[in-house]
Amino acid sequence: MRLNALVLVTTGVGFIVSTTTTPNWTLLAWTLFGTAASAASASMFNQLIESHRDALMQRTEGRPLPQKHIGRPLVFLMAVLLAYVGWAVLLWAAGWIPAALATGNIALYALIYTPLKPITSINTIVGALCGAIPPLVGWTAATGSFSPGGWVIAGILFVWQLPHFMALAWMYREDYARGGFKMLPAVDPSGQVTAQTMVLTSLILIPLGLLTTVYGVAGWWFAIISIILGCWMIFESFRFLHLRTDASARRVFFTSITYLPLLLLALVLDRGSVSPSAALRNAPVFIAPDEKIPQ
Repeated sequence: MRLNALVLVTTGVGFIVSTTTTPNWTLLAWTLFGTAASAASASMFNQLIESHRDALMQRTEGRPLPQKHIGRPLVFLMAVLLAYVGWAVLLWAAGWIPAALATGNIALYALIYTPLKPITSINTIVGALCGAIPPLVGWTAATGSFSPGGWVIAGILFVWQLPHFMALAWMYREDYARGGFKMLPAVDPSGQVTAQTMVLTSLILIPLGLLTTVYGVAGWWFAIISIILGCWMIFESFRFLHLRTDASARRVFFTSITYLPLLLLALVLDRGSVSPSAALRNAPVFIAPDEKIPQ
């Protein structure tokens, strides 16, 4: 539920910041409903595939499938039904682009990310891609097209997930190894590569935040806040690089879960270009046939 709540928040932010005018709240509600159904479907497929591995891990052994509180056929049917509901609602209310994004994300999550987890640590990059798609669902639902501003927000979500999840995976590296998952910390005993990845990705957050202002999605206050928050992430990641302890990883993790809501709040509160003449904000990269961008 916490993961899916984050999906809805980022979808909502993508929708709201796509325009400086008053959002279409009815369309937003339908977009969130369709996205919620799609996210629930992806989670169900994931737990179906991984139920035997979840039973081996302390952090997941209490889930309904390992505990046999619910039957696998029922979960499969509900997952298929919710995938259809999410696709149908988004197609009807918001258009084929957000519908395709949400449904494609289910396939990416269940058919590529989940099977890769016991095979290669590259799975984390695919998982981060899944987490970057929801703001694009919101953006395209509101505008009917892809544009640079939406890609930048998706980029922030993609990059943020890497130090966030690396910290979590380091804290639970023994548990992941017990479940047979090839997360980077589970196959990197020294933590050197894990720490370097966390530092590098934290460094990328600052220029991405500034691009949000460059493309007219947010103003100067957001730029300043994004720099401050980015420096905090960098500091804690460097601390983990130096110490490589569970305590320092926990600090990175809690910094990351503070960083994102503060950044998204600043983005919503300071949405809009610093220049009235900026034209990059919603310059369409791709427009769906027979769809127009709201003025």
